[in-house]
Amino acid sequence: MTKRSILKFVSEYVQIFVGIVLASIGLKAFLLPNGFLDGGVTGIAILLQNQYEINISILLVVCSIPFFVLAYFTVSKRILIKSILSIITLAIFIQLENFNNVTDDKLLIAIFGGLCLGLGIGIAIRNGSVLDGSEILGVFINDRFGISIGKVILVFNVILFGITAALISLEVALYSILTYIVTAKVTDLVIEGFEDFIGIMIVSKKYPEVKKAIMSELGSGLTVYQGEKGYGSKGETFNLQIIHTIINRIDIKKLYRITDKIDPDAFIVEFDVNNIKGGVLRRYLTRKKDKPLAHKLFQKNLPKELMEDDGGNN
Repeated sequence: MTKRSILKFVSEYVQIFVGIVLASIGLKAFLLPNGFLDGGVTGIAILLQNQYEINISILLVVCSIPFFVLAYFTVSKRILIKSILSIITLAIFIQLENFNNVTDDKLLIAIFGGLCLGLGIGIAIRNGSVLDGSEILGVFINDRFGISIGKVILVFNVILFGITAALISLEVALYSILTYIVTAKVTDLVIEGFEDFIGIMIVSKKYPEVKKAIMSELGSGLTVYQGEKGYGSKGETFNLQIIHTIINRIDIKKLYRITDKIDPDAFIVEFDVNNIKGGVLRRYLTRKKDKPLAHKLFQKNLPKELMEDDGGNN
């Protein structure tokens, strides 16, 4: 193993450990003392603990076993091993930790319990581990029947919260739904990142001016594709360049103003971007006009035949 791979390996497990600690705090300090549920396997374990007073750490591991079996046929062995170790460690932490009552406010319990749990689950998922088996169930059913993972998890949790309302109380079920919503939102935020990037495709007859303006005024890298545009009953076509760039969502209005100023008839398409790796992002570029990008960044990010172009982010 190289030094870089060793550091990456250590970093992954340290981050997973932090995620486990956060998740255990959310459960032990907020949810468990007040009988609030989260969705998924954790919710099943808490519900069974409330009904039968069985140790929550044992229930968490036992309830996860069927999902580990599904994981064996669904995900890689590396993810499976990480997940088994993570859930066992989480169960141990829940057993050993002891917190005083933080608050009696049920709303604060639901929000901050979901916040800590969501942070923990999100950090673990980002590093290739799972702290809740319902995601594995979603992947398995999606592979077999084509039903989306989100729908599977939603149906799973609707059934769980319905049982909670019947066995415990409607109030606990409603607070548990709030906890689940906070957990899911925070988990998504951690996985997708706090910076909300968006992809933009621009088709314009004045593409040279638009391309230059985006780089000089907005400070964003871009990639240019050679395209062909057609319209009309006679099928008239002509060649043009298609501009593709990725920017932070906060800059979208400025991009529209820049483009409209040059070509009000430009065709613009937006699409969501969840993750970016490599390429030239705005942090490498300057907002000062007419200042060229550092040559070493061109060498690092662009193939030789595109060295003479203005930049790219793919």
